[in-house]
Amino acid sequence: MAKKELTYEEAMTRVEEILGRIQREEVTVDSLAAEIKRATELIAACKARLLKAETEVDKILE
Repeated sequence: MAKKELTYEEAMTRVEEILGRIQREEVTVDSLAAEIKRATELIAACKARLLKAETEVDKILE
């Protein structure tokens, strides 16, 4: 079964949740790397969505 692709808003919410857990020191040393890796993946996905939206808007405005 394919993974559901998150929306930009869902991905940003997940990043904020991870950041909150890290700031509240709720993340163990053992899971810290995995949490940071997931946040990095989510941020990359958000950047890609923003770039795609920017490209589409530029095409519309041409």
